[in-house]
Amino acid sequence: MSELMIGTHQSDTHQKALRINLDPRWYGTIAEIGAGQEVVRWFFRVGGAAGTVAKSISAYDMAVSDAVYGKAERYVSVGRLQGMLDKEFQLNVDRLGDERADSSCFFAFADTVVARSFRGGNECHGWMGVKFQSQSHDEPSQIVMHVRMLDVEAWAQQEALGIVGVNLLYGAFFEHHEPEKLIESLLDKLTTGRIEIDMIQFRGIEFRGVDNRLMALKLVQLGLSGVAMFGPDREVLQPSEVLRKKAVLVERGSFRPPTHVNLDMLATAREKFAQDPAVAGKQILPLTEITMRNLLAGGASDVDRRDFLARAELLAACGETVLITDYFDYYRLAAYLGERTTERIAIVMGVPSLIDLFDEKNHSQLPGGILESFGRLFKNGLKLYVYPVRPTPDDELKTVDDIKVQPEIQPLYDYLAGRGSFVNLDNYNPDFLPIFSRDVLRRIAANDESWEKMVPDEVAALIKKRAFFGYVRPSRQFPDDD
Repeated sequence: MSELMIGTHQSDTHQKALRINLDPRWYGTIAEIGAGQEVVRWFFRVGGAAGTVAKSISAYDMAVSDAVYGKAERYVSVGRLQGMLDKEFQLNVDRLGDERADSSCFFAFADTVVARSFRGGNECHGWMGVKFQSQSHDEPSQIVMHVRMLDVEAWAQQEALGIVGVNLLYGAFFEHHEPEKLIESLLDKLTTGRIEIDMIQFRGIEFRGVDNRLMALKLVQLGLSGVAMFGPDREVLQPSEVLRKKAVLVERGSFRPPTHVNLDMLATAREKFAQDPAVAGKQILPLTEITMRNLLAGGASDVDRRDFLARAELLAACGETVLITDYFDYYRLAAYLGERTTERIAIVMGVPSLIDLFDEKNHSQLPGGILESFGRLFKNGLKLYVYPVRPTPDDELKTVDDIKVQPEIQPLYDYLAGRGSFVNLDNYNPDFLPIFSRDVLRRIAANDESWEKMVPDEVAALIKKRAFFGYVRPSRQFPDDD
């Protein structure tokens, strides 16, 4: 990912901290664990902090942290962060409510992070959030996010954390009515080469109209993260925590809409994947991936939100976990997953996608071309599980064993096939082979009810209920009055 300056106005961090200090409304606690008091230091540095900071606290010793916030299995986790936010916010209300509740909006900011250690080599990441009142006596609202620090030196990571923390507080106080603008401002005076934000969640009275899946998508659109993830319960997920120690099976598609074929591909690949001796007995995480290139198909300059949410809702109805990525190249997707799990990774695709994968022009961005691309893709035992194709009953079935690519590339194909990099999915349902999403969309547009048999029942019901993809509910017919 190239380094980008995200913030549109690029307000100075000093100016942001000073504006917060000089606004008499905001009063609360800043609690930081792991990398020093990098956020609160800004408020002390610019002056006037006595009007904003009721308390600052750091608890580095685990026993001290447990005594303050309760025991935690992991100290750098969303659970620990939530405990910090809840505890510190409630303490402000309890201790200061009688004196300041009419004139103040209470807040609690917290972060729990692990920066570069003295020995180095550790993952540098953390959780950061703010729980706040937007009006006096109001119910609290909350923003929580996960960050990865990409600087090499610990001091630079600490500096970046301080800046993004000030940006978060400023956004919560002054831009909470425009969540997308708030997200855009999170890296003011930073670049995507220093901080990655791969999960953000808005909750509470100020954000009751916010769909966090759209906010997750915004992170990827802006380049703040290469990946966003949300589960079948529609809740956004932090990818590293979900992927950790799991064998991962990914199906890339448009899922517009999800069809019987899409689900059969995932089910058959999962059955075969589980039989791999390296995977046997391990927890398998199936993922349905939609790339940004697919969401921007047709030359669109922005994502059609209704279309995106339709796909997300339909995949949720199927019980699937959704991955939105900016990794069109499969090797980049594999590298991302490989950094976050120690278990095997598998990708399921159809025969046409495998043929396309062997087109050399799709690998021209790498100096080593297709050889470098495949070297990166197939390391660590990654396998492609390949679903056959037969567009009509009169067509010949084409499987991974029948594929012919360009003559000069065929030896490479044969080598990979011989080493077991491709797995033929012969456990497919033959009735599903003629089903294609584009045909479903065509039939929906033509009011041809036969499309309903091409998708799972829950998908058909939701398309009809929500009028997705241009579905028109049939008008009620009344007998003539004559």
